[in-house]
Amino acid sequence: MSRINLLYVITKLELGGAQTQLLALIKSLDQDKFRPFLFTAAEGFLLADFSSLNGLTLVKSRCLERNINPLKDLCAVIEIYRFIKKNNIDIVHTHSSKAGIIGRCAARLAGARVIIHSVHGWSFNDFQAPWKKMLFTWLERRAAGACDALVVVSEHDRQKGMSLRIGSREKYRLIRYGISWPGLQEGSREGARKALGIPADAVVIGTVSCLKPQKSPVGFVRLAQALHARFPQARFLLVGDGILRKKVERLAQKGHLEKALYLCGWQRDIPRILSAMDIFVLTSLWEGLPIAVLEAMAASLPVVATDTGGIKEVVSDGESGFLVGPRRIDMMEARIAPLVEDAALRRRLGERARLRIGDGLSTGRMVSDTQNLYKELIKKEGGLC
Repeated sequence: MSRINLLYVITKLELGGAQTQLLALIKSLDQDKFRPFLFTAAEGFLLADFSSLNGLTLVKSRCLERNINPLKDLCAVIEIYRFIKKNNIDIVHTHSSKAGIIGRCAARLAGARVIIHSVHGWSFNDFQAPWKKMLFTWLERRAAGACDALVVVSEHDRQKGMSLRIGSREKYRLIRYGISWPGLQEGSREGARKALGIPADAVVIGTVSCLKPQKSPVGFVRLAQALHARFPQARFLLVGDGILRKKVERLAQKGHLEKALYLCGWQRDIPRILSAMDIFVLTSLWEGLPIAVLEAMAASLPVVATDTGGIKEVVSDGESGFLVGPRRIDMMEARIAPLVEDAALRRRLGERARLRIGDGLSTGRMVSDTQNLYKELIKKEGGLC
């Protein structure tokens, strides 16, 4: 039986939830049934990781980029269209907002048999200018009409999409993120702290996120400043990088956090980094379902997060962590303070967090559900799989 030609399209291979899930999916893809291709931007932190995958044909675009650029966007549509035609692509599966719009347009024009888009948080949000939110909502509606399935990672995103008339109800499929959590060796906590230069007895409050407006890293620095005034021995760990790096550094210096705040940049060994933390914080303004929160819960860390997207579907307020409104740094400080003071409370909430993850959020389940969707849709189109 001939294999199904499967093209993934994603804007950029940076270190984010969409990219790490796609990496895990392609690694475990049944290549007896599927022949995978990937179309993406020419630069990205994870390019080497994807390039090393056996059986994957990776194509670097000359035109695809995150910023809106009509000429380059049209060029990217043409590139994808030609690639689909040349390689007889059966299934096109797009990820991330920009690639989702462009990729679905090209796939429909090229006559791909099956078109799927994964929503890793919608392209619009409540913090945009009204005209921009209306434009992106309209684009999502149009693109939804061009695809056979909309994969969402949270029930929140499904309900939000349907409430805005983006696609029909039957197009939506809920496939939550999956993680594969490695067992850590004894001494990982001490080793991680030593490598980072963090005192062994400090209470460490940390986050893992791209330094971009969505994640509000400035909010994390302001939170660190408020908590440091109350708990001078506490330390703050910010893992990630991005366009707000300079602003974060200036704010940290202004708040006299030079010795208390550790800016680590991107790190590959996230489990080991999380082992150095006592409390995990997420200050995002909007989300789909952040991988970093799932990994923190698997690491038995209590989570204090903004109540956005599908976070409340995994974090039970008051049981496995705490939820506060976006930009409510005062409320976040109030929730974190008792955790700093009470190690037993941290352990209790962290253990509940780990149990909440369970097997339902495993990489194996995510891969199986996705491949079953491919088989279902290709069969529906009259193919064999």
